[in-house]
Amino acid sequence: MGSAYVIGHISIKDAAKWATYRSRVPATLEPWGAELVFRGQRTAIFAGEHAHPDVVVIRFPSPEAAAGWHASAAYQALIPLRQEAADVVLLAYDA
Repeated sequence: MGSAYVIGHISIKDAAKWATYRSRVPATLEPWGAELVFRGQRTAIFAGEHAHPDVVVIRFPSPEAAAGWHASAAYQALIPLRQEAADVVLLAYDA
């Protein structure tokens, strides 16, 4: 079984709330063996259209770990703050 990646495409609405959300996410990842791969800001669109300027990539040891993290009470508790702070499209990929 391979790794899984969760990719978030992000448009920040409230920088202060987003900073609070970001500071709380790592504690929710730790029990699932997840690793933050990178955070970045878009510098170019080479093909097509894409609305969100920011991205985050998180690696999980398995698709089950990614799904477990997202469904966990610890992460679910952060979703209202995330929704206030930013528009986010959150996707999971098997690798």
